[in-house]
Amino acid sequence: MICYRLRCAAGHEFEGWYRDSATFAQLQAGGFLSCPECGHAGVQQALMAPAIAKKRSEGPAPRQCPEVPAENAGEKPVSPVLPDQMVAAFQKIRQAVETGCENVGDRFAEEALRMHHKEAPERGIYGQASEEDRSMLAEEGVDVLSIPWVRRADG
Repeated sequence: MICYRLRCAAGHEFEGWYRDSATFAQLQAGGFLSCPECGHAGVQQALMAPAIAKKRSEGPAPRQCPEVPAENAGEKPVSPVLPDQMVAAFQKIRQAVETGCENVGDRFAEEALRMHHKEAPERGIYGQASEEDRSMLAEEGVDVLSIPWVRRADG
């Protein structure tokens, strides 16, 4: 594994872990890297100091994940940062949903139920539903999928 210090076009710096430098280059060329703070896809390597072992028998000092400070290493992070690949995948899912489905907003549960009962034409929809709405839809046998709604790749 290799750790790169990265910087987005907006100036946010963050770390990314990759199998090797070729994997990083492939992901970067394919547009699969994005800033975990703003979602911007223009990600480049930033300057970074190498880890140098003091003794030959010792390896480089182990690195802590940036979102888990060393003093809290045993605790679950409060707001973990999604890896670049996941953010990119969710951005593509969002784009596909927005392009191919109808946004019914807070009428999601009502419209999904109407489609289930054949009272409305069947089509792809998305919107917001409360936990109560999701429970009611599950009881009615309506399959619903919740997707993490990340920032758009273009904004």
